[in-house]
Order: sequence, then structure tokens, then C-alpha cells
Amino acid sequence: MKLAVPKEIWPGEKRVAATAETVKKLIGLGFEVAIQAGAGQNAAIPDEKFAEAGATIAKTAKATVKDADVILKVRPPVMDGKTSELADYKKGAAVIALLDPYDRADLIAQMAEAGVSGFAMELVPRISRAQAMDVLSSQSNLAGYRAVIDAAYEFGRIYPMMMTAAGTLAPARVVVVGAGVAGLQAIATAKRLGAVVSAFDVRPAVKEQVQSLGGTFIEVDDDEAAAAETSGGYAKEMSDAYKEKQATKLKEVLAKTDIVITTALIPGRPAPQIVTADMVAGMKAGSVIIDLAAERGGNVAGAKVGETVETANGVKIIGPANITSSVATDATAMYAKNLLNFITLSVDKEKGTLAFNREDQIIAETMLTQDGKIVHPKFGGEEVANG
Repeated sequence: MKLAVPKEIWPGEKRVAATAETVKKLIGLGFEVAIQAGAGQNAAIPDEKFAEAGATIAKTAKATVKDADVILKVRPPVMDGKTSELADYKKGAAVIALLDPYDRADLIAQMAEAGVSGFAMELVPRISRAQAMDVLSSQSNLAGYRAVIDAAYEFGRIYPMMMTAAGTLAPARVVVVGAGVAGLQAIATAKRLGAVVSAFDVRPAVKEQVQSLGGTFIEVDDDEAAAAETSGGYAKEMSDAYKEKQATKLKEVLAKTDIVITTALIPGRPAPQIVTADMVAGMKAGSVIIDLAAERGGNVAGAKVGETVETANGVKIIGPANITSSVATDATAMYAKNLLNFITLSVDKEKGTLAFNREDQIIAETMLTQDGKIVHPKFGGEEVANG
């Protein structure tokens, strides 16, 4: 069995889909591993480290993926008219990556046409057996941390209270919108740095988690909140009546806030706009907003991906593009381990064979294409029973 890890060519992507540690374990599973030269350079993994782990270093992407049974990637194969990564993959190969399936119907169709089996790692179900494969959690953790650090850089003050002979500096007030994995890490990081932290989420079930990290939970008094969580643990889209109450409460809170970090996402839908232009207009000059949902449309009015927008009242709105790549070494370590755990599920180590069992819930919910067809029911395939 051959497994390939090409260098990422997605703009701005610094992560890679393997580490020296995971290469050793993949070889232990029976794979011959090929890594493209320079693939780990931006994640502080030189070719020598991969070679010492037992990988073959290939000079080009084409040579790397030639005859590969499995191709591990971070971002989707680039198909932009000038470059066609899929063209180099052999028919029947398994392509495992973050494939952005809700927004890439074109790519799913192209993968089916190319005859490859595509696995979207962002679709890994949130069940206990799949926790070690949950790339959204591993990467969101780092995004939440980095957002707080980036906000500190942009903010003209410090986070903690400081009492000196020259006077006392008040602590920064931080509000985190969305208390999922990224939000909880942002709360914990801001608290460790000495800020006064509050958090808002439509799901009342996360109140205890916020409080356990030292944050204050911002509540909207409405019965609808009791049913605001999906079976997968994500927030649901709320009614207009609830949103009106939410807006009134948040406007009041944000007027006293220094830093806002927004993280709210709904799978398969644009990010909900939570922080309105009216709320931003009521914030203090020098305040900073980091919108981690900017790539999905944004939680904040006026946010632009990859840009810092300064409003007329002196508020900075920052829409990071691929913030996880800014901590590429750690992000790679976690992502590569997620992929290792995922592929291990389908390897028969004794026989040295690879087989994806579509009756397994994890495989069924991540597989997009197989044998020239789209097989995922959410994206045009047929429903398959799974256990």
C-alpha cells in the first residue's frame, strides 16, 4: 500500500498532512510513505525528518502521488483551470482532507468523475469513538487561542489589571460570541492573560463550561434557547424574535467591551450575523473584534476575509483567513494525528490491506465519492445503513 503526502499549494496554507511521528506509525501499519520535497517546510518539518522516519522524498507532486492508494491533504485538491491536482491521482485512490463539501459541489462532482474516493474530515461525526479524528475540534482549539493573541497585538492596552506606583490599569473586558471549541479556548486563554471574560451562546447547556473557565455567561431570557442545540452539539438557527432579544442584550454588553471574538458557525449554512453595525457603532474607540467566522460569511457586519477594517468610531474589525496556519507546527501535529487515527480504522494490519467499510458510521458520514459516484446522501448520494 502506498500513501502520499503532497505539498499544499492552496494559497496561504502552511500546514501539512503528516509529521515524522505519524509517518513512522503509518509505515508500521504497512504503508510505503512518499512525501513531496518541502511539504513540511512551513510547519518546521524539514525533509530530513521525514526521511529519518522512513518516508521517501519525491521531487514533484506528480511523483509523490504516482500510484498512491491513499493521498493525505490539508486542503481540497486545487482545480483552478491552470492546475488540476486530481489529474495526477490514480483511479480508486482515497483522498482524505478538509474538502469543504457544503461549498464545493463542483469538486465533489470532479472527484466522482476522476474515480477517487473522497473523504471530508470536517464531516467526522461527533461521537465518542471518533473524538481522536475530530479535526474541527483540534483546529478550532488553536484558532481560539490564536485569536486572543492576535487581539492582544492589535489592542492598544494590556489584558490584566496592573497596580503600579504610577497608577492602576483596569483589566481588559473580553466578550466571546459562540462557546464551542474555539470559543471555550478563547475564554480560557483570555482569562489566563488576566482579562475579565464574558461569553454568549444560544445554547444554555454551555453555561457551566463557560463558568468553569472563569467566564461570565451572558443570558437571553427566552424559552426558545432550551432547544437551541442540534444532536451533534452545534447551535441551531434561531427565530427573528429571539434574535431581536439577543441584539438588545449584546448591544448593551458590547458598549462596555474592549475585545470581541466571534466563533459562531452552523454546519452547511453561512455564519449567522450576530454583531450588527449598530452594535459596532456603540463600541469604544480602540476596541478590537476578531471574527473567526469571516471565511463563512462572518458573524460581524463589515468583516472582510483577510482584512482589517477600521470603523468611523475607531473599532478594528479583523477577519482572519486560515488563522490556524499561523500556528502551523502545532496545527500540523494535531491534524496529522487525526488523519492517522482515521486511516487506522480501515487498515487490516495483519493482512496489509486497506478497506473502507461503509457500514461504519465514521466512514459512511465522511465518504463523499466512490467508484465514480457521489455516495453521501447529503450531497446527492443514496442513503446507506450504518452501524
